[in-house]
Amino acid sequence: MNKQQREKHTVEKMIDIYCKAMHQPDKVRCEKCEQLLQYSTQRIGKCIYGKDKPVCAKCKIHCYRPQMREEIKNVMRYAGPKMVLKHPILAFYHLLDSLRGQPEQ
Repeated sequence: MNKQQREKHTVEKMIDIYCKAMHQPDKVRCEKCEQLLQYSTQRIGKCIYGKDKPVCAKCKIHCYRPQMREEIKNVMRYAGPKMVLKHPILAFYHLLDSLRGQPEQ
């Protein structure tokens, strides 16, 4: 799994944690969270940095629309700490990725 695939997978797991707690305890994810996942996956896939993509929090280019950016930030605030227990390997890789700096353009 390359870095972009791993980041897409991490975002998917975070959205699932958030949606299960906030919207759909019995289902995988609601329509709103599914749309957020599709949007996030598209943005990650189109990142200009490609394989050298930094974590979004450290990126100087904000490619998310303001509303979607707020939504994903809410998801990450809620689900981020829970990732350590639910998906520790993904959380560890995300931590390593966040320690890396911004690539040169």
